[in-house]
Amino acid sequence: MTVAEETEVTLAVGQQKELPVAPDPAGRHPDPEMHAILEIGVRSHGRPARPGAPVPGTGPALAEVLIVDTSRSMLHPAAKLHAAKDATVAAVRMLPDGTAFAVLSGRFDATLVHPGAGSAVLAVAGPGEREAAERAVRILDADGGTAIGPWLDLARWLLKDHPAPVKHVLLLTDGRNEHDHRAAMSLETALDACEGRFVCDAWGIGDDWDADLLLRITRRLHGRARAVRAESELTAAYEELVAGLLGTAVPELRIRLTPTPGTVIRQVKQVVPSEQELPPVPAGPGGRAAEYVTRAWGEEVRHFQVVLTADPAGRETGEDLQLAAVEIAVPDFGRPVRLPAPRPILVRWTDNPLDASRQHPGVRRHELYQQASAAVAGAYRAWLRGADGRDTADRELARALGLAAELGDAQLLGALRLIEAAPGTGRVRTGLKDVDWQHLILSSALTTPPEQPAVGSGEGSAAARGAGSAGTPPGSGTPPGAVPPASGSPREAAPPGATPHGSAEPALPVRADGLVECPGCKWLGPADSVYCGGRCGRPLRGAPA
Repeated sequence: MTVAEETEVTLAVGQQKELPVAPDPAGRHPDPEMHAILEIGVRSHGRPARPGAPVPGTGPALAEVLIVDTSRSMLHPAAKLHAAKDATVAAVRMLPDGTAFAVLSGRFDATLVHPGAGSAVLAVAGPGEREAAERAVRILDADGGTAIGPWLDLARWLLKDHPAPVKHVLLLTDGRNEHDHRAAMSLETALDACEGRFVCDAWGIGDDWDADLLLRITRRLHGRARAVRAESELTAAYEELVAGLLGTAVPELRIRLTPTPGTVIRQVKQVVPSEQELPPVPAGPGGRAAEYVTRAWGEEVRHFQVVLTADPAGRETGEDLQLAAVEIAVPDFGRPVRLPAPRPILVRWTDNPLDASRQHPGVRRHELYQQASAAVAGAYRAWLRGADGRDTADRELARALGLAAELGDAQLLGALRLIEAAPGTGRVRTGLKDVDWQHLILSSALTTPPEQPAVGSGEGSAAARGAGSAGTPPGSGTPPGAVPPASGSPREAAPPGATPHGSAEPALPVRADGLVECPGCKWLGPADSVYCGGRCGRPLRGAPA
């Protein structure tokens, strides 16, 4: 696999800026939380026609570990093990020459199938290695139980010193990690050790896998949880996944937040295409900035929710103030990346007690998804109680259907209707199997951007700048989920001392040292700063047009 010739990253910040400083009519004090949605897109130019084809001056960018569940249950029926072998072989055949890889077998512990037990290094793809791996996979048998912690830990050990920018694990299981207590390493311990080391996609096969287990693994390891309904679907699913990996444009992207004094970062999480908490990592010595790591980007758009708190005491009302600056950073992986200009997250303190940042469509949409997922979980728990839970299961299913309709999510609606007795009844059909619910739980964990632009509200929004959005309206030429068009690229920076287009105020004078001084708190910053990065956070050159 090779990285693309040219890569561009786009950034837009969407928010409802107003936050109240006065209590509401019931006398309750306002929530000082500012919720903002970051829409980040990645696209490449000059990509090779064939995924994984060499780009001059680049080397292999992928190190891949394929884990096959070979516990005894994979023989019941044996079609599961046959499908796992076929899919693993198909994935290995797709790896370009020079790609590092290994195949593991998982039971109570993990065994290195290829390049062979005891090897301390990954195999390197070529005709001979691919054929040897296929022979080793074809003779796999199944026995023993399921303990996933050691599987992930062996993958971590194999990948830990490899220099490939993208380190990926593809895990397949038909079970529920039922022998975790017998394992040399528990799953939770393994996840702690593996977090941040590689990306893991986890797949379920058969009728007895656990959606919550797959989600637990993938949410910690920055991957996606999926499953096949029929064993025969697995090979095509693996081929599609590997093709996507070979098209990775950016191995790692970091969201850097620098809050102004008095602002606290409460939470950063991915909300599209799935929910994933992002823990902070140090952003260098000193300073207030924190970074949040996201991994393995193809040509795609993702949404992230940022939650900040700030104290309005002593701050002016009715004026845009900066709470934090958002930047995108990409570690050097040997290819140039065009990054967007930093964007501000703003607040406008208001005396209206009803104004709240949660009113922003992107924030509201994620809350609806959370409610839909909770309704699905509630319906499943009630269904497990049999006749005693029937009424509750019906109520929760009807609630989930209503939320999916409000979201306009056709994929989720389709998954819910597979559970519904008949269209429009809102009742759980009879004859369901547990695996039907597991597929629904996975579907309810996926999120999509809205059809209407969700990022930006008024001035400074993606729409106001002419940028494309993951939620561009139909007929605009950019379908939902597509990368924003080039018109969304950052504007050229204004020269020092110039007034940006649309500014409400003239530029501040530039000092001899090339800095400007905030007239409010005397903060010193770059000459092209639009907002003060100090205590007051006030506009220095007018809000962006």
